[in-house]
Amino acid sequence: MELAERIRGGLYGVAVGDALGGTTEFMSPLEIRARHGYLTEIVGGGVWRLEPGEVTDDTMMTLCVADGILASPADPMQAIGDRFLQWYASNPKDIGNIIRHVLGTYEGDWFEAARAADRDLGQSAGNGSLMRCLPAALCYPAWTDASRASRMQSKMTHDDGLCDEACDIYNRIAFAMLDGGAALREAIGAAVAGTGYEEMLSSDPNCEPSGYVVHTLRWVLHLLLTSDSFEEVVQRAANQGGDSDTIGAIAGGLAGVHWGYAGIPERYAGRILIGERLDETCERIVALRRSAAPGGQ
Repeated sequence: MELAERIRGGLYGVAVGDALGGTTEFMSPLEIRARHGYLTEIVGGGVWRLEPGEVTDDTMMTLCVADGILASPADPMQAIGDRFLQWYASNPKDIGNIIRHVLGTYEGDWFEAARAADRDLGQSAGNGSLMRCLPAALCYPAWTDASRASRMQSKMTHDDGLCDEACDIYNRIAFAMLDGGAALREAIGAAVAGTGYEEMLSSDPNCEPSGYVVHTLRWVLHLLLTSDSFEEVVQRAANQGGDSDTIGAIAGGLAGVHWGYAGIPERYAGRILIGERLDETCERIVALRRSAAPGGQ
């Protein structure tokens, strides 16, 4: 599979999982069944009153990270941060408490703003940096750069090592498929070896689908390891409820890298309202990759 196909699949995978799961966020499986049966289509609504195909903070902050890296690949932190602040100023419908605190109190030092949020809120191990980290793997052809950007963008808002670890594991999986041609299960196995997530290779999540980063990653790994198609991954995330838009976006990103854009049903990809922006971002990422290759090829 061509790299461009995987990159486009990854970005659209985030958006589709987000848009589908946004309908059922904060609902229980019982509530979802009562209202939707088994949700299979992008219909909007939900707590955020989404338009069909509208995305939430998961996708928009993923694009902030992508745009920041594309603007300044050698040192993207300030470029990413500028885009976070621009997005925050647009008064988005959905924004997590940790990120809201950081963006609302930032005064020139991202890491200090994250530390202050941790002190003020009493915790910062949410899934808000994991949901947006995929562009680090998509943009950089060298793992050292991808890993550094993964952890850096996490520390900008989440002052907790659990978040850094989750972003690193997630992007190791993506990178192994993008640049090493690894199969999904092989990539997951290598990334979780020796970590607290290794048991997910043969275990159920045994936790709620919550916004706690450890719970989120456990659910993401479970969905990826036990599903047979992109469609199945995002539908199961949506119908589990809880933090379904974020779990759907994160799982959908890796599912999109694995199955490629062609593996995403057209009724999903064609429904996304910001499709033109996703396409443009994909083209810019591919161009960055090519410019970094030997001889510019």
